[in-house]
Formats: sequence, C-alpha cells, structure tokens
Amino acid sequence: MTNTQVTLVQIDNYGPWTVTPEPRREADLQTLQSRLYADISQFVGNRNGYTFFTRFDNMIAVTNGLSFEDHALLQESVGNRYPVSLSLGVATGTTPAQALSDATERIQDAGSAQDKDRRECLEGRTIDDGHRTPDDVQIAHFDVINATGNYTDELNAFDSFIEIEQGYAELMRHMRRAHDSLSFFVGGDNIIVTCPDLGYAEYEEAIAHVEEAVDVRLQVGVGRGEHAHDAGFAAKHALETCRADGTRVELEWDH
Repeated sequence: MTNTQVTLVQIDNYGPWTVTPEPRREADLQTLQSRLYADISQFVGNRNGYTFFTRFDNMIAVTNGLSFEDHALLQESVGNRYPVSLSLGVATGTTPAQALSDATERIQDAGSAQDKDRRECLEGRTIDDGHRTPDDVQIAHFDVINATGNYTDELNAFDSFIEIEQGYAELMRHMRRAHDSLSFFVGGDNIIVTCPDLGYAEYEEAIAHVEEAVDVRLQVGVGRGEHAHDAGFAAKHALETCRADGTRVELEWDH
C-alpha cells in the first residue's frame, strides 16, 4: 500500500500583488514564477522529493521524507529572497489525489489565496519516520512512442506541442478519475504520474484509453520507493527497458 505525502505550495495574495500598485510587466512575472519554481524544485529535490509547477502560483510536491522543519525552512528561504511568501498545506494518503485534497483543505481553512492577511501558513501533517516504508511512493514515467519521428521531425514545433499536450491532457484526466493519481507534464514528451498501488492491468488500460481517445501512443515505466526520487529513478530504468525491448508497460519490481 502506498502512503504518499503531498505538499500544496501556494503563493500568498499573488493575484492582487501582480496588479498593485499597478499591473506588473508580464515578462517580469514569468521570470519570477520560473525562478521561484526552480528554487523550490531544487530545495525539495535535494531532500529526495519532486515538485511540479502546475499553475505556478500553485505548485504540487511529493515530499515523502521532508519534515515540518524542512517546510518551514523553505518558507523562510523564499521569504528572505522573494517579494512574495508561500503558504504550505501538507497531507498524506493511500492515494495522491486524496492527499492533495486534504492538503488543499488545510490551506483553504487558513484563508483565501487572495487574503492579504494570510501569510506563510504551514498546516497539516507529515509521515513519522517510524511509519515510512520502501513502497510508500509509486511513480509512473510515461513518454510518447517515437515522439521525434512522429511529431518533432514531421510537424512544426507548435503542432507537435498540440499533439503531445492532447496526450497529456487525456492521460491526466483518466488517471485522476479512474485511479486517484496526479499527472504532470515535465517537458519534451514526458509525463510523470504519482500513483496509488496500481498494477500492470491499470497501466495497460490507461495506455489503451489514451490511444483510443486522441491517437497518441504511450509507454510507461513504473517504480516504487521510500521517496519520490527512489521511485522515479526506478521508473526511469523501467522506461528504458520499454524502449530497448519494445514493450508498453514495465514494472521495476517485476525484474
């Protein structure tokens, strides 16, 4: 059974800040968002977690192994270097979607995202060290079969992007609705999904669903681990087996 720890990262009062005292230049906002994401991703990644940018003003992290003290240090570090602050909701669950729902509720109970009085709230709970296991996190790493040959080298860059994004959107919806999983586009033709305890049949079914719905052919490697890094690295190796052997689904624990 998986036990995923999820952290919702939300910038405090970000919408009003972007237009106060007058609208800020879009290029400056995009730069701030990307730098903030990079710093958060590095901080969490140095502690074996994964961070995903989603909407940038809201980011989602898989933070198994990070303590409350780690989260507070992240808030302090950002507060010292950026003109915005972060609120963090932390929760755990046997499915990532349930953990995120609980983490979101923690932040919402502390105040609106546009509440000027809400600053650096840190709410929720982490997994105690004594309750952590080597199978707490399951990560699936999907990519598009022969994306370079089918899209990159055949279509213009924007049409390639549309095709890849269609596959991502369909997989994201399906994995959320059918399996309480959270899927994130991470560049190129790669999608990382944090999942509950799923098996071969569920991944085969997801691949078949996407191919039938939007005609995008996927393959996936799946790994388990105590942290997102452990599970994700195992998933990468399993995906390499797909590429080498021409298979569609590889589970690292089957090898």
